[in-house]
Amino acid sequence: MKKDMHPQVREVVFKDISCDFSFLGTSTLDSKETTKWEDGKSYPLIKVEISSASHPFFTGKQRVLDTEGRIDRFKKKYGKK
Repeated sequence: MKKDMHPQVREVVFKDISCDFSFLGTSTLDSKETTKWEDGKSYPLIKVEISSASHPFFTGKQRVLDTEGRIDRFKKKYGKK
């Protein structure tokens, strides 16, 4: 096999910036920022906007949709008068 063909897989800390939740995982992503994890080691830090701690599907906090549907709103706005 050719050398340096595949990206290096390393342990990184993913941090959900919306709810301050972090977890350790593996990724090929690299970051200039680092953070200390619970084991005392320093790992690259990857900031994410949403994770299982903040996603509505996993938290059970679904957004409430309005009672008027999209089709009804479209017909009301652009329908024949």
